[in-house]
Amino acid sequence: MFTFSLTFIRHGETQYNKDKLLQGQGVDTPLSDTGVRQAEAVGRYLADVPLSEAYASNLQRAVQTAELILANNTCSSGVELLLEPLLAERGFGVAEGRPKEELKNMANAAGQSCRDFTPPGGETLEQVKLRFQKFLTLIFAKMQEVQGWGSPTAASDDAPSGPAEEGMRGSSAHVLVVSHGAYIRVAVRHLVEDLKCSLPAASKMSQLLSPCPNTGISRFVLTLAASSSGPVLHDARCIFANRKDHLETLATDV
Repeated sequence: MFTFSLTFIRHGETQYNKDKLLQGQGVDTPLSDTGVRQAEAVGRYLADVPLSEAYASNLQRAVQTAELILANNTCSSGVELLLEPLLAERGFGVAEGRPKEELKNMANAAGQSCRDFTPPGGETLEQVKLRFQKFLTLIFAKMQEVQGWGSPTAASDDAPSGPAEEGMRGSSAHVLVVSHGAYIRVAVRHLVEDLKCSLPAASKMSQLLSPCPNTGISRFVLTLAASSSGPVLHDARCIFANRKDHLETLATDV
């Protein structure tokens, strides 16, 4: 058995986020000034979290966020940021670059909910889920290759126990993933509904599946087992979802 934590973070704010415009994959915008402050804030919040691997979508808003997180981390200086297209935002086809309200109107005209609607040229939710499943397979293989089995790192049971480290005690590796709002929502739904991930006490599905705020944090702890076909998921736990404690001080951070 091998246990590791998987921490998802949505990228910081962009001007398109502020203006309520869809970005998807075709609109590749940088962080706004607020987004940079958010990324620095989440980096400080996670400063003492020892990271084994760091992945980011290859879109610049995610790359910038991940770089600022790593720049503020005090114990992961040797970790290389890996850019992974499998983590890119859901493609919204003809709706990209347009107001979110237009997507709602298109969905209403098609008699569908906005979340389930696929604009012409866009990705379905199933296609996004398939990308996440491929990413999980990649991570499982990486954990087996790089970390080995049954050999916890020094961070395992001696890790700090503050809010930023919640759920990590006993994990042999800690994987950071910086991605996007719609993508993370699909990933969380797959982990909870399809992979039967256990939930935090008193948590509600509506909160777990609510839109993730910019630089919101979600953490899962996964346990893998060896099999003849490679590592397979044995157990999964959600520790928290959409946490934004680090943003509380931004209003006074000038």
